[in-house]
Amino acid sequence: MRVLQLGPYPPPHGGVQSNLVAIRKFLLKRNIPCAVINITRNRKADAEAVYYPQSSVELLELLLRLKYDIVHLHLGGMLTRRLLGLSLVCCLIPKTKSVLTFHSGGYPSSPRGRKLGRNSLAGFVLRRFDRVIGVNPAIVEFFGKLGVPAERRRLIYPHSLSADWTESRALPDSLANFFKSHSPLLISVGLLEKEYDLPLQIEVLGQVRQQFPNAGLLMIGSGSLEAQLRSQIAAQSYSSHILLSGDVAHKDTLQAIRQSDVMLRTTLYDGDAVSVREALYLGIPVIASDNGMRPAGVRLIPSSNLDALVNEIQDVLSTAGEQSGSTAPVDETNIEAVFNVYQELVSGSSGAS
Repeated sequence: MRVLQLGPYPPPHGGVQSNLVAIRKFLLKRNIPCAVINITRNRKADAEAVYYPQSSVELLELLLRLKYDIVHLHLGGMLTRRLLGLSLVCCLIPKTKSVLTFHSGGYPSSPRGRKLGRNSLAGFVLRRFDRVIGVNPAIVEFFGKLGVPAERRRLIYPHSLSADWTESRALPDSLANFFKSHSPLLISVGLLEKEYDLPLQIEVLGQVRQQFPNAGLLMIGSGSLEAQLRSQIAAQSYSSHILLSGDVAHKDTLQAIRQSDVMLRTTLYDGDAVSVREALYLGIPVIASDNGMRPAGVRLIPSSNLDALVNEIQDVLSTAGEQSGSTAPVDETNIEAVFNVYQELVSGSSGAS
């Protein structure tokens, strides 16, 4: 078996990237060749069977040149025409089985998602895949709405934490110094984009510091709002107590989560989130906007509700030491489930029609 994955490859290190990397590690550990084609604007030099095509022509050339039995496409966000076109190409490659994992948990309930049906372009394209994987029940139901047969749909939750990622390690100096001068420490991990309601986190720190004057906020990630957020931070009287760190290596991110007091996941539009599950496993309280699909153990607040966020943070910090610990399993069950999908396909199970 030879596998080719297409999707976002870190950095930055988001949920989709984590899932892709985990699958690749699982396969390579078992001596199963697995190449990756990065499909984002992130550009690096090709290395160790990870490719960064500079154009759609280069991407197509790689798809035709590389040898593999399974092509596995990872998509998040919106099902744009560009991504649907890429999806169709993946499905039409001769002698290759095609798999799609759709990671955008909130998309089925979005205005655009609700408009789609069996006769849409998305429906036509998704029915071409040999298997489609949803990371929550809403996505799997969405596949059914688009006419994907039940035997080709799979529910496989996002990858949780691997045991070898949890070892104790020193933080980079820039983070370690921030931790030394702030307690309690709030943290958020994710893209710096509009849907994550990050200005709310900046605002909430000012109120939290009224009760906890040494509190700080660490925001890990990169994105299109970086300059805007830095301007908002600079305008605050407590700006020195907010660190917008940019992208951080995944193991260092996990260590930063481990040493924090509260993780924030404030969103306007969101699906599942690997960082939330990682924090839960590490025993860190998580406060998140209620999107109807958070894992057990998360403290839920309404979206864009400053008062609710303040109250939850204060309650968590006031009861520090009384948390119940981790709730997410440390295993590779979900990655094994993906591997089982591959085995079904290479063994000759039914394909697309």
